[in-house]
Amino acid sequence: MRLLLDTHIFLWAVSGSPALKPDARRLIESASEVYVSAVSVWEVAIKARLGKIDADPQALAAAIDASGFLELPVSAVHAAGVARLDLHHNDPFDRLLVAQAIAEPLRLVTVDEVLRKYSDLVLVL
Repeated sequence: MRLLLDTHIFLWAVSGSPALKPDARRLIESASEVYVSAVSVWEVAIKARLGKIDADPQALAAAIDASGFLELPVSAVHAAGVARLDLHHNDPFDRLLVAQAIAEPLRLVTVDEVLRKYSDLVLVL
């Protein structure tokens, strides 16, 4: 199975947070490929600058490869895919992650129940 981690799941995975449930950790460990989007690093960079999160975007960018994950760049196809999404969710970062999951296709791993409305590719854990 090929996975795309949402920002929370990625942060919890690389920090060893107990917020990442054992089932989620096992799913990640058993996946054939695990991607982290550049969108997640961008989200952390913006939220860290605004004081909404205490995280270093440079360290997170380095943690993608160090964790054995693969980086998923944002393409024009991904960005255009956002236009086809219904307005279930207003968060631009999450909407772009959903569009990436649909375009690739990848299973988007998240804790956000609202994202389930977009596609059966969304795995809410």
